[in-house]
Amino acid sequence: MAGTLYGLGVGPGDPELITLKALRLLRAADLVAYPALEDGDSLARTIVADHLVAGVEEYAIRIPMRVERFPAQEVYDRTAGHLGAALDAGRSVVVLCEGDPFFYGSFMYLFGRMAECHRVEVVPGVSSLTACAARLGSPLAARNDTLVVLPAPLDDAVLEARLLGVDAAAIIKVGRHFRRVRALLDRLGLADRARYVERATMATERLLPLDAVEADGAPYFSTILVHRRGEAWS
Repeated sequence: MAGTLYGLGVGPGDPELITLKALRLLRAADLVAYPALEDGDSLARTIVADHLVAGVEEYAIRIPMRVERFPAQEVYDRTAGHLGAALDAGRSVVVLCEGDPFFYGSFMYLFGRMAECHRVEVVPGVSSLTACAARLGSPLAARNDTLVVLPAPLDDAVLEARLLGVDAAAIIKVGRHFRRVRALLDRLGLADRARYVERATMATERLLPLDAVEADGAPYFSTILVHRRGEAWS
């Protein structure tokens, strides 16, 4: 009997934010796979390190951090073949994903390759978006508010157009784009209604007002939450 592939959301960084279901499946797995830097560690594995069963087989999905899609696509193709063989042998396989697998999660690329031929189950996790809101003490939206999620790498014109028509926004993947995003929020009169958090729930977490963030000091895992009323409950 073929095995099942589980895409496990392991949360934004705090090891205690993994769900009970994800923890149960992780401990029962025959093979644990996770995305990792091409020549470095895996944040997803670090999050669950204390939960791993001794001796479980591990498989690092080495993703090249490049703009071009083709190297990464080849990695996902190769990984799908490796995990598919394990499933065909009747093994239980989990793939770890920071946050939630279907909220900008890399697991979706494996899901797209494997769901038609194998049993695949997605286990949702605490997303970075909700973690940021909780850590900042800043609700995302209320009542009939519209909320938009905007990747910071979008062009200024696109960001501005999207920000003009909504009540609340979460600007994610800020990183090296912080300087121009802050300038845009200043120009739109939203800077005083914005809140910044980096590495939410991790040991290195920082919560800062926009003007206290170094212009070139924002990491990839940083988010800016904006609400036109200042507070969602207002």
